[in-house]
Amino acid sequence: MEEVKIKFGTDGFRGIIARDFTFNTVEKIIKAIACYLKNLYKDKNTIIIGYDPRFMAVNFAKFCANLLKDFGFRVILSSKVVPTPIVAFCAKYYPDSIGAIMLTASHNPKEYQGIKFIPNYGGPAVNDITDEILKYLNINPKKSHNGEIIEKNLEDDYFLHIQKLINFDIIKNNTPNIIFDGLYSSSIGYFDKLLDMNGIKYESYNMYHSSDFGGGLPEPKQKFMKYYKDGFITLANDGDADRYGVIDEKGNYISPNIILAVLLKYLSSKGHKGKMIKTVGVSALVDVVAKKLNIETITTPVGFKWLGEAMRNNETILAGEDSGGLSIGGHIPEKDGILACLLILEMLADTNKTLNQLVFEIKEFASCEFYTDRVDVKVDNESKLALVDKFLSFNKIADYKICSKLSIDGTKLFLDDSKTSLLIRKSGTEPLLRFYIESDNKDKLNNIKEFVIKNS
Repeated sequence: MEEVKIKFGTDGFRGIIARDFTFNTVEKIIKAIACYLKNLYKDKNTIIIGYDPRFMAVNFAKFCANLLKDFGFRVILSSKVVPTPIVAFCAKYYPDSIGAIMLTASHNPKEYQGIKFIPNYGGPAVNDITDEILKYLNINPKKSHNGEIIEKNLEDDYFLHIQKLINFDIIKNNTPNIIFDGLYSSSIGYFDKLLDMNGIKYESYNMYHSSDFGGGLPEPKQKFMKYYKDGFITLANDGDADRYGVIDEKGNYISPNIILAVLLKYLSSKGHKGKMIKTVGVSALVDVVAKKLNIETITTPVGFKWLGEAMRNNETILAGEDSGGLSIGGHIPEKDGILACLLILEMLADTNKTLNQLVFEIKEFASCEFYTDRVDVKVDNESKLALVDKFLSFNKIADYKICSKLSIDGTKLFLDDSKTSLLIRKSGTEPLLRFYIESDNKDKLNNIKEFVIKNS
């Protein structure tokens, strides 16, 4: 069998279980992480391990724990399925923590599994760290008899922290009609528990962990969020609960781009200060709203590791990406779908408005409306390069002149005006070339989409 090439994408290493993601592959990665940590820390050795509901996730987690114990680490192993943001929180705040390991493939299909290293700043590992870890792939760390494994629940300190960030009293006193679609994900037993602890009523569905996520994708989008009731807001998280999805009271899926704009305005009205940090794929709507609120924006490549790095270096009001990840100042520099859902509930209760109303108001505030779409093209690495070169050779896209280009992560082409764009970038987690289309005109958007499909 051909040896698996280990490479860290935008958020760790992922692969198909039993083909790319095997115990041998995991052992190599864990040994490399162990060498990296032993070289970095001489007086601390506590590392946290968590896992999502995927097939064999708990087995891989225990395998990692035993390896690290044999290398002399004190391992805090979650006693149950746990969301990534809670593991990241523990990586930052657990006594003597030097980082964490999370077994998850996030929103990928059920046949995938993944492993990510979370440094003790509580956010995704940046390239400098993962590049350093990869240098140790073929080195065996020294074994030790001083290691131990402690199994425990990880949520207590995280819950106390969330209670400080979210005004649960406002939600309880003016509770919106809530549906929590568990989507078989790791947020079950955590998001609902926070609501229960604070006496907040809700309806719930799909409230058990499933390794195949009920036969669907563990992604909180309308296709998989099947529960809607007139007058109810529906909330969900992805497989490891670092992303969120929301359907409003009239059954409309509200894109993360719009949620970011609405939350930015709300947080600003509550006195939150700092910069708006966003990935290059985020809608221009957020730029327009930020400018009207006199909030400076920082644009990063796609991937929350870039947002997290910017959060660590800047006072932050809100950080987010168009794929459904966000965090706020005062929280960890990692996307948190549980926090996102709670922020939405607080905003609805505090403003005493429906989400549908708030979306209407943000479009009026911005004095424009943006439409977005995305085309994913399955291609191998060689074909990716050829297809990118093909699109960059065009002078026009669907008869719209290319006015300027932005190369932060992939290439963003601005067409005709500043309100129509096409971002072309390679996926960091799947064998895909992604085309992100945005315009303030539906006809333009559809024409560009047809052009992309025809030329792919």
